[in-house]
Amino acid sequence: MTQANYLDGNAAAGALSEFFAVDITAAVGQCNGCGRTGVFAEARLYVDAPGLVARCAGCEGVLLRVVTTPSDTYLDLRGLTYLRVSNSPG
Repeated sequence: MTQANYLDGNAAAGALSEFFAVDITAAVGQCNGCGRTGVFAEARLYVDAPGLVARCAGCEGVLLRVVTTPSDTYLDLRGLTYLRVSNSPG
């Protein structure tokens, strides 16, 4: 059995709050690779890279990357077909 070296998608809340006014960890997304749909909090978040990398819990495809430099922050969402945020409270 291998030891997991990732966190769940909840750990990305701070970095993603720079882009989104809502808690994105509760948003539902679809993986562009395998079509798996689930809340972002289920993603596997790797933080040992020069930034954050969120991978699909199903196929390990890259869903999202966040890299911050001294002057800019880059957000790459091309691994997600969509990211759906509920308009209803609760």
